Amino acid sequence: MALNPQLMPNGMPVPFVNEMFVLVRDGVEFEVDKIPGGHGGHVKAKGVIYLSNIRMVFVASKPVENFVAFDMPLLYIHAEKFNQPIFHCNNISGQVEPVVPENEHRALYSTHSFKILFKEGGCGTFVPLFLNLISSVRQYNRQMQQAAETAAAAPRVGPLQAAQTPVDEMMRHAYVDPNDPTKIYLQQPSGESQLRRRAYHSSAAGH
Repeated sequence: MALNPQLMPNGMPVPFVNEMFVLVRDGVEFEVDKIPGGHGGHVKAKGVIYLSNIRMVFVASKPVENFVAFDMPLLYIHAEKFNQPIFHCNNISGQVEPVVPENEHRALYSTHSFKILFKEGGCGTFVPLFLNLISSVRQYNRQMQQAAETAAAAPRVGPLQAAQTPVDEMMRHAYVDPNDPTKIYLQQPSGESQLRRRAYHSSAAGH
């Protein structure tokens, strides 16, 4: 994860090179723990989820103290689960590893637990796309690691490796739930920014 990733003026995350946005979902509540400066480290906020072939980004409608947005690389998410409680709204829970700057120690960063609660409308479009994308990213990463091991190279899992995952086909055949307000990107948003980020811990750079 990366706290408060770069956003464009319209609130959309500044994209990475080769990043393709798959969907945007409004009307969700997001919970996450171990946030510096939060209420005991726990933050709860309402806002929008952006899902791409690289990551999932929650952007709060209103900042909660120093918490504006939360970036979760798909390769770093695990233990994800779709929950359908009887008396509460449907939600996705899971854990995500931190994106650690190269000059800092992993031990300084904790694994975060998160929850996405679908407060408004269904989630029949969002959930299958999210789970299929995570599965595809992992499968591709396993193939990359096997190829690296065969070539006697040390496999290094970077959060941007997921960019090679083929998402076009997945988006074309996605089931659209009429009760789910999720919007699928049939074409990539343009105009706002010609800037593309090349790494998690750098400012946006030109194409």
